[in-house]
Amino acid sequence: MANDPLEAVFGPDGSLARALPAYQPRTAQQELAQAIWQALQEGEVLIAEAGTGTGKTWAYLVPAFLSGRKTLISTGTRTLQDQLFHRDIPRLRHALALSVDVALLKGRSNYVCHYHLDRLEQDPGALKSREEIPQLRTIRQFARTSESGDKAELPAVPETADLWNRVTSTRENCLGQDCPFVRDCFVYKARRRAQDADVVVVNHALFMSDLALREEGVANLLPETHLVVFDEAHQLPATATHFLGESVSVHQVLDGLRQAEAAGLAHAREAVRWSDLCGALEAAARAFRLACAPVTALPGARVTFEQLPQAQGFDEAFQQLCTAMDPLLEALAAQEERHPDLAAALRMLEGVHDRLQRWATPARGMPEAADHAAVRWVECSTHSVRLQRAPLSVARIFSGFRRDGQAWVLTSATLSVRGDFQHFQRQLGLADAHVASWLSPFDYAARGLLYVPRALPAPGSAGFSTAFAHALLPLMRVSRGGVLVLCTTLRAVAEVADCLLDGVDGRLVMRQGESSRAVLLERFRAAGNAVLVGSVSFWEGIDLPGEALTLVAIDKLPFAPPDDPVLEARLRVCRAQGGNPFMEHQLPQAAMLLKQGAGRLIRSETDWGVLVVGDGRLVDKPYGRLLWQGLPPFARTRDAGLALAFLGDPPALAE
Repeated sequence: MANDPLEAVFGPDGSLARALPAYQPRTAQQELAQAIWQALQEGEVLIAEAGTGTGKTWAYLVPAFLSGRKTLISTGTRTLQDQLFHRDIPRLRHALALSVDVALLKGRSNYVCHYHLDRLEQDPGALKSREEIPQLRTIRQFARTSESGDKAELPAVPETADLWNRVTSTRENCLGQDCPFVRDCFVYKARRRAQDADVVVVNHALFMSDLALREEGVANLLPETHLVVFDEAHQLPATATHFLGESVSVHQVLDGLRQAEAAGLAHAREAVRWSDLCGALEAAARAFRLACAPVTALPGARVTFEQLPQAQGFDEAFQQLCTAMDPLLEALAAQEERHPDLAAALRMLEGVHDRLQRWATPARGMPEAADHAAVRWVECSTHSVRLQRAPLSVARIFSGFRRDGQAWVLTSATLSVRGDFQHFQRQLGLADAHVASWLSPFDYAARGLLYVPRALPAPGSAGFSTAFAHALLPLMRVSRGGVLVLCTTLRAVAEVADCLLDGVDGRLVMRQGESSRAVLLERFRAAGNAVLVGSVSFWEGIDLPGEALTLVAIDKLPFAPPDDPVLEARLRVCRAQGGNPFMEHQLPQAAMLLKQGAGRLIRSETDWGVLVVGDGRLVDKPYGRLLWQGLPPFARTRDAGLALAFLGDPPALAE
């Protein structure tokens, strides 16, 4: 098509080839872009599985840019969001010589709040360590000079620093238009920029937070757009379940009453007996925590509402907790106009109170249909109790917020199980969507080997983790690059890491939990041949091309733990409706997560390496075929000698 605008960009003589010397046309990329262009023109939903190396980012950016229509792009993580905004979009915009206004929008906890920063500076006693003194000064200077107020632009203060929680706002403690700093508010500025921009880049968490607010009847925060692109769309079901549910804890109750007491004594001391009201609420909170003590003896220290031990004592303590909040809320409401701190304390405590009430009546105003139902459970830790609620299905809510004629594109490398998209479609209520797959251009058969050891014990046996680690040692000794070991539990992470640490001399062995994820990955890249042992958070979002990673090892097939309250409830409903819970839920989810883990190995055309799966069920069980056929088409072996030879003599690149 001579007049095809996409050919003029992606073709061998197109804009990208002229602007970028290293650019190579890819048929899959152009076909994907064409499918997205069609979905945009016709206002349809497209589910597009695009293998690693397809070039899906530019495949959706180019149609969005060329269309001139307002576009919202939602990414799986803030890291990918920043990469898209600061690197990918400017590069493409320059190559195409287009004037496209792009805005970056994150959740409010990412922006410095002038009001909470000011409050903290007026109360030096609120600082928890000497380390926070220079951090606070740095944040103050940043707030004076920054245009965005985005904490990601201030690497001098780590994103994990606890101080950020006290200089950013939440929905509950934001004063809104009553804030004395509202004209300078970074959150409002970011939202105004998003309303005016051609393309807005958000993340799934923010999109789902906005969707949850709309479900409650709150006006939407995100702008209306013609096109919505969900990158890393495989994360959507879990993210939607989390954000369309709710959580409230005893710790939040205690934080709220302390904030209320401090504000009351500072600004309305004579009006109310604050210490008495707060003391009564604190006693009720501690009594409720004591009533939940039997839960700590249960597996995982959690239990669904229906299975609560000593339920009568729980109900009585819960009611007393809610009742004890009422006098304090009334006192704050009567005094809130005396100072913004009182208004902020009221909003925070009202938010906690409302979440407690919603948890107690999860189906209020909803029909009894299964896709509207919610599951409730209680989780206990050493010092707190958390009440959780999540929808059994997000399909109705998620799909229901698509406007008529609005195009949606959901893309990722892992959306199907051996080409079947039904599980993903059911989860999100997108049964009528167009689906399509584009394979990776990488030569997996020549450059990768799938190795399943023969003699390991059964995955559920006590000695499995040790035997798995010992099976890896010979491979690690001949592997010249880095080693990533992916485990399905934190207990396995500890056992495997201990064994590898004892068996490998002179090689850096790291494990999840000893530092932040970002620090561990930075050390891993710098070392060149390090060993990193991690659990769920390391199965995706890790990009280590070249010999930084030549051996990926997965201990067990990643079936979700059966004691997960949401999964347990979904399986129960599936069974009651005559379905097959294993084939309809557990197996498809495991297949997609296994595919994600395996995808860490080969990230570019020159990458190579061995994927080890220690779980013999992959080849011994009838369902195993469904799993390994869904993986990249590596060569396969059960022979340790062949795996050692492959690592010792890596494949050469074809001329």
